[in-house]
Amino acid sequence: MSRHKGDLAEQKAIEFLKKDKFNIIERNFYAKNMGEIDIIAKKDDIYHFIEVKSGSNFDPIYNVSPSKLRKLIKSVHYYLKVKRLDVAYSIDVISIQNDDIELLENITI
Repeated sequence: MSRHKGDLAEQKAIEFLKKDKFNIIERNFYAKNMGEIDIIAKKDDIYHFIEVKSGSNFDPIYNVSPSKLRKLIKSVHYYLKVKRLDVAYSIDVISIQNDDIELLENITI
């Protein structure tokens, strides 16, 4: 996916989250040698680390590979350490297929 399409998908995801009363903390947090967290948001005292996936001809959730998930988990742990946070959190995916947006919470469980 091009960077432009990725940016558009992330913007749609942010609008979706704001409508659902999420507070956006940060975007595109990069953990060196680990990966990037697309969106970090907070709702009801829970931090949500969100990977955004989009596609039109297939369900984009299938782009969350085991390797991608491992990198995301490492990036979340790095973020919590760097920010010195001891908080409840959830690792989530926002799947955008055409105009359908779905939030899948706690994908590591």
